[in-house]
Amino acid sequence: MKMKFQISILTGLVAAGMLAGCSKNPVTGKKEIIFMSKEKEIALGAESHPSIVATMGIYGDKNLQSFISEKGMAMAKISHRPDLPYQFFIVDSPVVNAFAVPGGYVYFTRGIMAHFNNEAEFAGVLGHEIGHITARHSARQQTSQIFGQVGLLAGMVLSETVRGLAEQTQQALGLLLLSYSREHETESDKIGVDYSSKIGYDAHQMADFFGTLKKISEKSGQTIPTFQSTHPDPGDRQNKVNKLATQYQTAHPAKYNVNRDAYLRKIDGIIYGTDPKQGFVENNQFYHPELKFQFPVPSGWQYENSPAQFQMAAKDGKSMMLFALAEGKSLEEAAQTIVKNYSLQVLENDKTTINGNQAIVMVSKQVAQSQNGQAQAQPAENTLQVATWLIQYGGNIYAIHGVAAMPNFAGNLGQFKSVAQGFKSVSDPNILNRQPERIRIKTVQRDGTLKDALKDSNQPDNKLDELAIINGMALSDKVTKGMLVKTLGK
Repeated sequence: MKMKFQISILTGLVAAGMLAGCSKNPVTGKKEIIFMSKEKEIALGAESHPSIVATMGIYGDKNLQSFISEKGMAMAKISHRPDLPYQFFIVDSPVVNAFAVPGGYVYFTRGIMAHFNNEAEFAGVLGHEIGHITARHSARQQTSQIFGQVGLLAGMVLSETVRGLAEQTQQALGLLLLSYSREHETESDKIGVDYSSKIGYDAHQMADFFGTLKKISEKSGQTIPTFQSTHPDPGDRQNKVNKLATQYQTAHPAKYNVNRDAYLRKIDGIIYGTDPKQGFVENNQFYHPELKFQFPVPSGWQYENSPAQFQMAAKDGKSMMLFALAEGKSLEEAAQTIVKNYSLQVLENDKTTINGNQAIVMVSKQVAQSQNGQAQAQPAENTLQVATWLIQYGGNIYAIHGVAAMPNFAGNLGQFKSVAQGFKSVSDPNILNRQPERIRIKTVQRDGTLKDALKDSNQPDNKLDELAIINGMALSDKVTKGMLVKTLGK
C-alpha cells in the first residue's frame, strides 16, 4: 500500500509539473516551478482572511489602521508586484508577531505595534512581510512541501484530527504556523531593507528591532515571539541587516527618516498584553467579564485564548479541551450540529444541569471518513474520543469539548468533567470591571537614565525590565529632558 501511494503522488507531481511549467520569480528573476498561480494566491488570501479575523479579531484603532494602510500602499507601489490587491490589518493579539498571506494580505498584531519605537522599525518589518508576498515564498514553500509530501503524512494526520474540532480557526492557525526556510527569511530581510529605504526610512532601525526581539526571547518566563520562532537567530539578523542598510545608503545617499516621536504619539493608549474583556486566566480560572462566566483551568495546563475560542492542553499532549460558542437555537439543535460537523458517533447522550444552567452531555468518538464519505475503521490509538458539554447560559449556548485518543480518554474524563462542571456565572466587580494595561507616552522631566525616567513616572519595580524592552533600551541608557518614553497605565 505504501509503495502504491508513493507512486501515485509522484505521478501526480509529474502531471502538475507539466501543467505548471516554469515561471520567473518577480524578485530574483530566476525561473522556478510554482504550483500556485497569481489568481490562486489572491483567492487563498481572500479565503483565509475571515478565519484569521475570527481567530484574532481586528484591533479597533482607526488612526493606527489608517497609518499602516497608508505606509503599506506606498510600499506596495514600489514593490516587485504592485498589481496585487494589498490589504493591511492590525489584529487584536498581544503576541509580538507580523505575518503575510499570499495575495497581498499583511497583518500586524497590536503586540508588535506596541513594541516598535519608531516608524522606521515598523517600515522594515512591513517590507519584510511584503517581501514574503512579492518573492512568492508561500507558493515556493507549498511546492517544496508537495515534493516532500510522503514524509509529511504523519504530521498531517494530527492536524486533520484537530481541524475536525476547530476547522475555521485551524485554517488560520495553519497559515500562521507556516514556516519559511532560512533562505526565504534572509531574502525577505534584504527586501525589507530595500523597500523601507525606497519609501524613505532608515533600515538600520529594522536591525535594531531584531535586538528587541532577541531581548524578548531571552527574558525569563516570556514566550518567544512568533515572528522569530521559525526565523534565523535575531542577533545574527541584526548584524546582517545593519550591513545591508549601510550598503544601501552608501549606494543611494539621501536623508532617511526615523520618526520616533511621531510614531510614539500614534500608539499612545494602545492596549498592552491581555485585554481582560476578551477573557483572562487568573488563579487557575478563566474569566470572561463581558459574557460573565468562568470555568477552571487545570494546574500546569498550557492555554491560548482568541475571540473565537479558548483552548488548553496538558503538557504531555495527550489531552486537550476546547471552549467555544455553539451553533444552534436550542441545546438539541447545537448537539446535532456538532455531531454532523465533527463526524461524531454518539456513545452517550444525557440532559443535565450545571450550576443551574440547562445542559446536554455527550460522549462520542470521531469517525474517520473515506474519500467516498463512508465510515472507515481505524485503530483505537488513532481514534479521538470526545466528551462534550453544551451549556445554555446568558442567551447563548456554549460547548466545552474534552478530547483524547481512545486509550487515554478514560484517564482524562474526570479532569474534563471537573472543568465543565465548574462553569458558572461571575459577579465579582473586580473581575467584571477589570481594565487592560495600555502604553502611555510620557515626557522625560530631567536628564538621567531610562530607569530614572520610569521611576519618576511611578512605574513599579517589577515592570522596569519589561519596560526597558518595550522602549528598545537598557535601563542604564541615557535619556534627556523632553524625550518621550513608554510607560504602562490603565
